[in-house]
Amino acid sequence: MTETTPFLPGLSPVCGKELLARFDGGQMSSDGGVLLLREIEAGLGIAWTLASCLPDGRDPKRVRHGYDEMIRARVFAIACGHEDCDDLDLLRFDPAFKLACGRLPGSGDDLMSQPSLSRLENIASWRDLARMGFAMIDLFCGSFARVPERITLDIDETADAAHGQQELAFFNAYYDATCFQPIHVFEAGSGKPVLALLRPGKRPSGREAASIVAHVTRRIRANWPRVKILWRGDSHYATPEVLETLEARDCSYIFGLAGNTKLKGLAAPWCEDAALRRLASAKDKLRRFHQSAYRAGSWKKERRVIARVEASAKGADVRFVVTNLPGRAKWLYEKAYCARGQAENLIKDMKTYTKSDRTSCHRWQANQFRLTLHMGAYWLLNSLRRSAPKRSPWRGATFQTIRLTFLKIAARITELKSRVTIALPSAYPNQKMLILLAGKAAAQGP
Repeated sequence: MTETTPFLPGLSPVCGKELLARFDGGQMSSDGGVLLLREIEAGLGIAWTLASCLPDGRDPKRVRHGYDEMIRARVFAIACGHEDCDDLDLLRFDPAFKLACGRLPGSGDDLMSQPSLSRLENIASWRDLARMGFAMIDLFCGSFARVPERITLDIDETADAAHGQQELAFFNAYYDATCFQPIHVFEAGSGKPVLALLRPGKRPSGREAASIVAHVTRRIRANWPRVKILWRGDSHYATPEVLETLEARDCSYIFGLAGNTKLKGLAAPWCEDAALRRLASAKDKLRRFHQSAYRAGSWKKERRVIARVEASAKGADVRFVVTNLPGRAKWLYEKAYCARGQAENLIKDMKTYTKSDRTSCHRWQANQFRLTLHMGAYWLLNSLRRSAPKRSPWRGATFQTIRLTFLKIAARITELKSRVTIALPSAYPNQKMLILLAGKAAAQGP
Protein backbone atom coordinates (compact mmCIF):
# COMPACT_ATOMS: atom_id res chain seq x y z
CA MET A 1 0.00 0.00 0.00
CA THR A 2 1.25 3.48 -0.82
CA GLU A 3 0.83 6.37 1.63
CA THR A 4 -0.42 9.58 0.01
CA THR A 5 1.12 12.92 0.97
CA PRO A 6 -1.47 15.52 2.12
CA PHE A 7 -1.85 18.56 -0.13
CA LEU A 8 -3.76 21.86 -0.26
CA PRO A 9 -6.79 21.54 -2.55
CA GLY A 10 -8.48 24.17 -4.66
CA LEU A 11 -5.53 26.47 -5.46
CA SER A 12 -6.21 28.58 -8.54
CA PRO A 13 -3.72 28.45 -11.44
CA VAL A 14 -1.28 31.32 -11.99
CA CYS A 15 -0.45 32.36 -15.58
CA GLY A 16 -1.95 29.12 -16.81
CA LYS A 17 0.19 26.93 -14.56
CA GLU A 18 -1.28 24.60 -11.99
CA LEU A 19 -0.36 25.11 -8.30
CA LEU A 20 0.49 21.98 -6.33
CA ALA A 21 1.23 22.41 -2.61
CA ARG A 22 2.19 19.30 -0.63
CA PHE A 23 3.28 18.74 2.95
CA ASP A 24 6.59 17.16 1.98
CA GLY A 25 9.09 19.88 2.87
CA GLY A 26 10.78 17.87 5.61
CA GLN A 27 11.64 19.20 9.08
CA MET A 28 10.76 22.87 8.87
CA SER A 29 10.09 25.65 11.35
CA SER A 30 8.58 29.10 11.10
CA ASP A 31 10.72 30.33 14.01
CA GLY A 32 14.23 29.89 12.61
CA GLY A 33 15.39 33.09 14.33
CA VAL A 34 15.01 31.45 17.75
CA LEU A 35 18.61 30.28 17.27
CA LEU A 36 19.64 33.95 17.67
CA LEU A 37 17.87 34.02 21.03
CA ARG A 38 19.73 30.85 22.02
CA GLU A 39 23.07 32.66 21.71
CA ILE A 40 21.80 35.75 23.55
CA GLU A 41 20.39 33.65 26.37
CA ALA A 42 23.65 31.71 26.64
CA GLY A 43 25.48 35.00 27.17
CA LEU A 44 23.03 36.32 29.75
CA GLY A 45 22.37 33.02 31.55
CA ILE A 46 18.73 33.83 32.28
CA ALA A 47 17.49 30.22 32.46
CA TRP A 48 20.32 29.03 34.67
CA THR A 49 19.97 32.09 36.93
CA LEU A 50 16.27 31.48 37.55
CA ALA A 51 16.60 27.69 37.81
CA SER A 52 19.32 28.01 40.46
CA CYS A 53 16.77 29.71 42.74
CA LEU A 54 14.44 26.69 42.69
CA PRO A 55 15.08 23.66 44.92
CA ASP A 56 14.79 20.47 42.86
CA GLY A 57 13.60 17.52 44.95
CA ARG A 58 12.97 15.22 42.00
CA ASP A 59 14.67 11.84 41.61
CA PRO A 60 17.65 12.54 39.29
CA LYS A 61 17.28 9.11 37.68
CA ARG A 62 13.78 9.95 36.48
CA VAL A 63 14.31 13.56 35.43
CA ARG A 64 13.87 14.13 31.68
CA HIS A 65 13.69 17.93 31.67
CA GLY A 66 15.86 20.13 33.88
CA TYR A 67 14.40 23.30 35.34
CA ASP A 68 16.82 25.41 33.32
CA GLU A 69 15.75 23.70 30.07
CA MET A 70 12.07 24.16 30.92
CA ILE A 71 12.56 27.85 31.68
CA ARG A 72 14.63 28.27 28.53
CA ALA A 73 11.94 26.71 26.33
CA ARG A 74 9.20 28.81 27.91
CA VAL A 75 11.13 32.07 27.56
CA PHE A 76 12.02 31.32 23.92
CA ALA A 77 8.36 30.58 23.18
CA ILE A 78 7.18 33.82 24.78
CA ALA A 79 9.78 35.85 22.87
CA CYS A 80 8.61 34.26 19.59
CA GLY A 81 4.98 35.14 20.29
CA HIS A 82 3.80 31.84 21.81
CA GLU A 83 2.94 33.19 25.24
CA ASP A 84 0.56 30.45 26.40
CA CYS A 85 1.81 27.36 28.20
CA ASP A 86 -0.41 25.25 25.91
CA ASP A 87 1.68 26.31 22.90
CA LEU A 88 4.48 24.01 24.03
CA ASP A 89 2.30 20.98 23.31
CA LEU A 90 3.03 21.64 19.62
CA LEU A 91 6.34 23.50 19.86
CA ARG A 92 7.89 20.57 21.70
CA PHE A 93 8.26 18.88 18.29
CA ASP A 94 9.53 21.99 16.47
CA PRO A 95 13.09 21.34 15.20
CA ALA A 96 14.24 24.95 15.71
CA PHE A 97 13.04 25.05 19.33
CA LYS A 98 14.63 21.67 19.99
CA LEU A 99 17.95 22.97 18.66
CA ALA A 100 17.63 26.18 20.70
CA CYS A 101 17.17 24.10 23.84
CA GLY A 102 20.19 21.91 23.08
CA ARG A 103 18.45 18.88 21.57
CA LEU A 104 18.95 17.40 18.12
CA PRO A 105 16.00 18.04 15.79
CA GLY A 106 15.48 14.44 14.69
CA SER A 107 17.15 11.95 17.01
CA GLY A 108 16.86 14.12 20.14
CA ASP A 109 14.05 13.74 22.66
CA ASP A 110 11.08 16.07 22.34
CA LEU A 111 10.74 19.06 24.65
CA MET A 112 8.48 19.18 27.68
CA SER A 113 4.69 19.43 27.43
CA GLN A 114 2.27 21.87 29.02
CA PRO A 115 1.56 19.82 32.18
CA SER A 116 5.28 19.75 33.04
CA LEU A 117 5.52 23.52 32.64
CA SER A 118 2.37 24.10 34.69
CA ARG A 119 3.87 22.09 37.54
CA LEU A 120 7.02 24.18 37.26
CA GLU A 121 5.01 27.40 37.60
CA ASN A 122 3.51 26.23 40.89
CA ILE A 123 6.59 24.96 42.74
CA ALA A 124 8.13 28.33 43.64
CA SER A 125 7.59 29.64 47.17
CA TRP A 126 7.71 33.31 48.03
CA ARG A 127 11.30 32.86 49.23
CA ASP A 128 12.24 31.31 45.88
CA LEU A 129 10.58 34.21 44.07
CA ALA A 130 12.45 36.72 46.24
CA ARG A 131 15.73 35.02 45.34
CA MET A 132 14.72 35.21 41.67
CA GLY A 133 14.04 38.93 41.98
CA PHE A 134 17.44 39.60 43.52
CA ALA A 135 19.11 37.29 40.97
CA MET A 136 17.57 39.29 38.12
CA ILE A 137 18.98 42.49 39.62
CA ASP A 138 22.39 40.79 39.77
CA LEU A 139 21.92 39.76 36.12
CA PHE A 140 21.15 43.39 35.26
CA CYS A 141 24.37 44.53 36.89
CA GLY A 142 26.36 41.74 35.27
CA SER A 143 25.09 42.65 31.79
CA PHE A 144 27.27 45.79 31.66
CA ALA A 145 30.76 45.46 30.21
CA ARG A 146 32.02 47.95 32.79
CA VAL A 147 30.53 49.58 35.85
CA PRO A 148 28.68 52.79 34.90
CA GLU A 149 29.33 55.97 36.81
CA ARG A 150 25.60 56.69 37.13
CA ILE A 151 22.28 55.08 36.20
CA THR A 152 18.70 56.33 35.99
CA LEU A 153 15.92 54.07 37.25
CA ASP A 154 12.32 54.68 36.18
CA ILE A 155 9.61 53.20 38.40
CA ASP A 156 6.00 52.88 37.32
CA GLU A 157 3.08 50.47 37.48
CA THR A 158 0.44 49.27 35.04
CA ALA A 159 -2.97 47.63 35.15
CA ASP A 160 -3.07 43.84 34.70
CA ALA A 161 -6.64 42.57 34.35
CA ALA A 162 -7.56 39.71 36.69
CA HIS A 163 -9.20 36.47 35.55
CA GLY A 164 -11.83 35.52 38.11
CA GLN A 165 -11.16 35.02 41.82
CA GLN A 166 -7.38 35.35 42.09
CA GLU A 167 -5.09 36.16 44.97
CA LEU A 168 -4.14 39.87 45.13
CA ALA A 169 -6.88 40.83 42.65
CA PHE A 170 -8.53 44.12 43.71
CA PHE A 171 -11.16 46.34 42.14
CA ASN A 172 -9.53 49.57 40.98
CA ALA A 173 -11.94 52.46 40.46
CA TYR A 174 -9.49 54.35 38.23
CA TYR A 175 -9.37 51.49 35.72
CA ASP A 176 -12.95 50.42 36.51
CA ALA A 177 -11.80 46.81 36.62
CA THR A 178 -10.60 44.08 38.94
CA CYS A 179 -6.89 43.85 38.35
CA PHE A 180 -3.35 43.54 39.61
CA GLN A 181 -1.04 46.54 39.51
CA PRO A 182 2.52 45.25 39.01
CA ILE A 183 5.43 47.62 39.53
CA HIS A 184 8.17 47.75 36.91
CA VAL A 185 11.63 49.28 37.21
CA PHE A 186 13.72 49.91 34.08
CA GLU A 187 17.14 51.43 33.51
CA ALA A 188 16.47 54.45 31.31
CA GLY A 189 19.66 54.48 29.22
CA SER A 190 19.54 50.87 28.02
CA GLY A 191 15.90 49.92 28.54
CA LYS A 192 17.04 46.90 30.57
CA PRO A 193 14.54 45.56 33.12
CA VAL A 194 15.51 45.65 36.78
CA LEU A 195 12.33 44.53 38.56
CA ALA A 196 8.87 43.21 37.74
CA LEU A 197 6.80 42.75 40.89
CA LEU A 198 3.21 41.53 40.92
CA ARG A 199 1.12 43.28 43.57
CA PRO A 200 -2.51 44.11 44.43
CA GLY A 201 -4.55 46.27 42.08
CA LYS A 202 -4.26 49.46 44.09
CA ARG A 203 -1.88 52.38 44.33
CA PRO A 204 1.22 51.50 46.41
CA SER A 205 1.45 53.13 49.81
CA GLY A 206 4.45 55.22 50.74
CA ARG A 207 5.77 52.47 52.97
CA GLU A 208 5.44 49.84 50.24
CA ALA A 209 7.10 52.01 47.59
CA ALA A 210 9.91 52.91 50.00
CA SER A 211 10.52 49.23 50.70
CA ILE A 212 10.79 48.47 46.97
CA VAL A 213 13.24 51.28 46.16
CA ALA A 214 15.29 50.40 49.26
CA HIS A 215 15.64 46.74 48.26
CA VAL A 216 16.54 47.56 44.65
CA THR A 217 19.04 50.23 45.68
CA ARG A 218 20.66 47.98 48.25
CA ARG A 219 21.07 45.11 45.77
CA ILE A 220 22.53 47.33 43.05
CA ARG A 221 24.94 48.90 45.51
CA ALA A 222 25.98 45.40 46.60
CA ASN A 223 27.23 44.95 43.02
CA TRP A 224 28.31 48.53 42.37
CA PRO A 225 29.14 50.26 45.68
CA ARG A 226 30.00 53.64 44.14
CA VAL A 227 27.37 53.99 41.42
CA LYS A 228 25.21 57.12 41.50
CA ILE A 229 21.51 56.33 41.19
CA LEU A 230 18.75 58.68 40.01
CA TRP A 231 15.15 57.57 40.65
CA ARG A 232 12.25 58.99 38.59
CA GLY A 233 8.52 58.45 38.88
CA ASP A 234 5.00 59.85 39.05
CA SER A 235 3.63 61.98 41.86
CA HIS A 236 2.35 59.06 43.96
CA TYR A 237 5.98 58.01 44.53
CA ALA A 238 6.81 61.40 46.04
CA THR A 239 5.84 60.24 49.53
CA PRO A 240 7.78 61.17 52.67
CA GLU A 241 8.85 57.54 53.12
CA VAL A 242 10.32 57.29 49.61
CA LEU A 243 12.08 60.66 49.72
CA GLU A 244 13.62 59.96 53.12
CA THR A 245 14.69 56.46 52.04
CA LEU A 246 16.47 57.77 48.96
CA GLU A 247 18.12 60.64 50.84
CA ALA A 248 19.38 58.23 53.49
CA ARG A 249 20.97 56.09 50.74
CA ASP A 250 22.56 59.05 48.94
CA CYS A 251 20.36 58.65 45.85
CA SER A 252 19.13 61.44 43.59
CA TYR A 253 15.45 61.68 42.72
CA ILE A 254 12.99 63.66 40.65
CA PHE A 255 9.30 62.87 41.10
CA GLY A 256 6.09 64.53 40.09
CA LEU A 257 4.34 66.35 42.92
CA ALA A 258 0.57 66.57 43.24
CA GLY A 259 -0.77 70.09 43.61
CA ASN A 260 -2.52 71.36 46.74
CA THR A 261 -3.87 74.61 48.10
CA LYS A 262 -0.48 75.76 49.40
CA LEU A 263 1.34 74.98 46.16
CA LYS A 264 -1.35 76.66 44.08
CA GLY A 265 -1.06 79.76 46.25
CA LEU A 266 2.72 79.68 45.82
CA ALA A 267 2.32 79.43 42.03
CA ALA A 268 -0.41 82.09 41.67
CA PRO A 269 1.97 85.03 40.96
CA TRP A 270 3.94 82.83 38.54
CA CYS A 271 0.76 82.02 36.62
CA GLU A 272 -0.17 85.69 36.45
CA ASP A 273 3.31 86.61 35.24
CA ALA A 274 3.19 83.93 32.50
CA ALA A 275 -0.24 85.11 31.35
CA LEU A 276 0.92 88.74 31.08
CA ARG A 277 4.07 87.73 29.20
CA ARG A 278 2.00 85.69 26.73
CA LEU A 279 -0.27 88.66 26.00
CA ALA A 280 2.71 90.94 25.52
CA SER A 281 4.41 88.49 23.15
CA ALA A 282 1.20 87.57 21.25
CA LYS A 283 2.13 83.87 21.42
CA ASP A 284 -0.39 81.06 21.54
CA LYS A 285 1.44 79.42 24.45
CA LEU A 286 4.19 80.51 26.76
CA ARG A 287 6.14 78.42 29.26
CA ARG A 288 7.95 79.65 32.34
CA PHE A 289 9.86 77.73 35.00
CA HIS A 290 10.22 78.61 38.65
CA GLN A 291 11.64 76.95 41.73
CA SER A 292 11.19 77.39 45.44
CA ALA A 293 11.88 75.72 48.75
CA TYR A 294 8.77 73.96 49.97
CA ARG A 295 7.84 71.83 52.96
CA ALA A 296 4.69 69.75 52.98
CA GLY A 297 2.96 69.08 56.27
CA SER A 298 4.19 65.46 56.31
CA TRP A 299 7.80 66.33 55.40
CA LYS A 300 10.51 66.69 58.00
CA LYS A 301 12.39 69.36 56.05
CA GLU A 302 12.17 71.71 53.10
CA ARG A 303 12.85 70.34 49.63
CA ARG A 304 13.36 71.87 46.21
CA VAL A 305 10.16 72.14 44.16
CA ILE A 306 10.13 73.15 40.50
CA ALA A 307 7.02 74.52 38.79
CA ARG A 308 6.32 74.46 35.07
CA VAL A 309 3.79 77.18 34.25
CA GLU A 310 2.16 77.20 30.81
CA ALA A 311 -0.13 80.07 29.80
CA SER A 312 -2.52 79.79 26.87
CA ALA A 313 -5.86 81.22 25.76
CA LYS A 314 -7.55 78.70 28.04
CA GLY A 315 -5.70 79.96 31.12
CA ALA A 316 -2.60 78.96 33.05
CA ASP A 317 -1.63 75.36 33.82
CA VAL A 318 0.99 74.49 36.41
CA ARG A 319 2.82 71.20 37.13
CA PHE A 320 5.20 70.51 40.01
CA VAL A 321 8.16 68.20 40.58
CA VAL A 322 10.27 67.65 43.68
CA THR A 323 13.96 66.90 43.34
CA ASN A 324 17.33 67.01 45.08
CA LEU A 325 19.21 67.47 41.79
CA PRO A 326 21.19 70.66 41.11
CA GLY A 327 20.72 72.62 37.88
CA ARG A 328 18.38 74.99 36.09
CA ALA A 329 14.65 74.47 36.56
CA LYS A 330 13.90 74.27 32.82
CA TRP A 331 16.53 71.57 32.17
CA LEU A 332 15.48 69.56 35.19
CA TYR A 333 11.84 69.52 34.13
CA GLU A 334 12.10 69.13 30.36
CA LYS A 335 15.19 66.92 30.14
CA ALA A 336 15.52 65.09 33.45
CA TYR A 337 11.86 64.59 34.43
CA CYS A 338 9.89 64.44 31.17
CA ALA A 339 12.26 61.77 29.80
CA ARG A 340 10.73 59.34 32.29
CA GLY A 341 7.85 59.00 29.82
CA GLN A 342 10.03 56.49 27.96
CA ALA A 343 9.33 54.05 30.80
CA GLU A 344 5.73 53.83 29.60
CA ASN A 345 6.99 52.67 26.20
CA LEU A 346 9.15 50.02 27.90
CA ILE A 347 6.16 48.79 29.90
CA LYS A 348 4.20 48.70 26.63
CA ASP A 349 6.95 46.56 25.08
CA MET A 350 6.71 44.09 27.94
CA LYS A 351 2.94 44.11 28.35
CA THR A 352 1.84 44.28 24.71
CA TYR A 353 4.53 42.32 22.91
CA THR A 354 5.51 39.67 25.47
CA LYS A 355 1.94 39.46 26.86
CA SER A 356 3.13 39.82 30.44
CA ASP A 357 -0.49 40.23 31.58
CA ARG A 358 -1.18 36.50 31.04
CA THR A 359 -1.32 36.11 34.81
CA SER A 360 -4.33 33.80 34.93
CA CYS A 361 -3.26 31.41 37.73
CA HIS A 362 -5.11 31.47 41.03
CA ARG A 363 -2.03 31.64 43.27
CA TRP A 364 -0.01 34.83 43.21
CA GLN A 365 3.23 32.81 43.43
CA ALA A 366 2.49 31.17 40.07
CA ASN A 367 1.57 34.52 38.53
CA GLN A 368 4.76 36.14 39.84
CA PHE A 369 6.75 33.26 38.37
CA ARG A 370 5.03 33.84 35.02
CA LEU A 371 5.79 37.56 35.20
CA THR A 372 9.46 36.73 35.78
CA LEU A 373 9.47 34.49 32.70
CA HIS A 374 8.01 37.30 30.60
CA MET A 375 10.69 39.56 32.03
CA GLY A 376 13.23 37.04 30.72
CA ALA A 377 11.62 37.18 27.26
CA TYR A 378 11.84 40.98 27.41
CA TRP A 379 15.56 40.63 28.17
CA LEU A 380 16.09 38.56 25.02
CA LEU A 381 14.11 40.84 22.70
CA ASN A 382 15.66 44.01 24.13
CA SER A 383 19.17 42.53 23.78
CA LEU A 384 18.44 41.56 20.17
CA ARG A 385 17.16 45.06 19.41
CA ARG A 386 20.18 46.70 21.04
CA SER A 387 22.51 44.51 18.98
CA ALA A 388 21.46 46.45 15.88
CA PRO A 389 23.62 49.45 14.86
CA LYS A 390 22.68 52.66 16.66
CA ARG A 391 21.63 54.51 13.53
CA SER A 392 19.69 51.63 11.99
CA PRO A 393 15.86 51.67 12.03
CA TRP A 394 15.90 48.42 14.02
CA ARG A 395 17.34 50.15 17.10
CA GLY A 396 14.04 51.94 17.68
CA ALA A 397 11.71 49.26 16.34
CA THR A 398 8.98 47.67 18.42
CA PHE A 399 9.37 44.12 19.67
CA GLN A 400 6.69 43.04 17.21
CA THR A 401 8.74 44.37 14.29
CA ILE A 402 11.88 42.69 15.64
CA ARG A 403 9.99 39.41 16.06
CA LEU A 404 8.42 39.40 12.59
CA THR A 405 11.69 40.41 10.92
CA PHE A 406 14.34 38.35 12.69
CA LEU A 407 12.56 35.51 14.51
CA LYS A 408 9.71 34.49 12.22
CA ILE A 409 11.98 33.05 9.53
CA ALA A 410 11.21 29.82 7.70
CA ALA A 411 13.97 27.23 8.10
CA ARG A 412 14.47 23.69 6.84
CA ILE A 413 16.52 21.75 9.38
CA THR A 414 18.29 18.52 8.44
CA GLU A 415 20.17 16.32 10.89
CA LEU A 416 23.13 14.56 9.28
CA LYS A 417 25.64 12.18 10.80
CA SER A 418 28.24 14.80 11.69
CA ARG A 419 26.35 18.08 11.59
CA VAL A 420 22.96 19.79 11.45
CA THR A 421 22.24 21.98 8.42
CA ILE A 422 19.79 24.89 8.57
CA ALA A 423 18.49 26.17 5.22
CA LEU A 424 17.08 29.71 5.33
CA PRO A 425 15.11 31.32 2.47
CA SER A 426 17.28 32.68 -0.36
CA ALA A 427 14.75 35.52 -0.77
CA TYR A 428 14.98 36.62 2.88
CA PRO A 429 15.28 40.43 2.55
CA ASN A 430 17.40 41.19 5.65
CA GLN A 431 20.26 38.74 5.21
CA LYS A 432 23.07 41.21 5.98
CA MET A 433 21.45 42.47 9.17
CA LEU A 434 20.67 38.92 10.33
CA ILE A 435 24.31 37.94 9.79
CA LEU A 436 25.42 40.99 11.77
CA LEU A 437 23.05 40.23 14.65
CA ALA A 438 24.12 36.58 14.72
CA GLY A 439 27.76 37.62 14.94
CA LYS A 440 27.08 40.00 17.82
CA ALA A 441 24.99 37.40 19.63
CA ALA A 442 27.78 34.83 19.29
CA ALA A 443 30.31 37.37 20.59
CA GLN A 444 28.26 37.75 23.78
CA GLY A 445 28.53 34.05 24.56
CA PRO A 446 29.30 32.72 28.06
